[in-house]
Amino acid sequence: MRNNDRAFSSSTRPLPAREQTAEEQYGAPESYLEIEVKNPITHGVGRKMYTDFEIICRTNIPMFKLRQSSVRRRYSEFEWFRDRLERETSRVTIPPLPGKVFTNRFDDQVIEDRREGLERFLQIVAGHPLLQTGSKVLVAFIQDPAFSKEKYSY
Repeated sequence: MRNNDRAFSSSTRPLPAREQTAEEQYGAPESYLEIEVKNPITHGVGRKMYTDFEIICRTNIPMFKLRQSSVRRRYSEFEWFRDRLERETSRVTIPPLPGKVFTNRFDDQVIEDRREGLERFLQIVAGHPLLQTGSKVLVAFIQDPAFSKEKYSY
């Protein structure tokens, strides 16, 4: 027996290294979730102005009803969504949203900063296994174009 073989019995000896196939290296991952927040559009005039954002989701995780989806949401809907997630679970710390902006809120850089913060927020909450399986509102908020807060007010 060689020196380095003494530490292993025949049932615990490490398997010989094997090269990965091209499919294993470059194929679709076993499960994936991609969330993007993009294409901000500002609507209205004067005091009735608001910006909404497109949420694009691509996934093969079974909890999500659609493999690919695109919906639009306003910041106020993200606030409601975050509050609802906090009410649904005390076992998960829900990350903060980007802060409220009171001046220059329609400035391009302010909108871009908010978009980045909303994307980060959604990637964290959508990727959390306890929220994927335990939230009643997560999938609908991310994927349902007919989503309404009233439907989930409990």
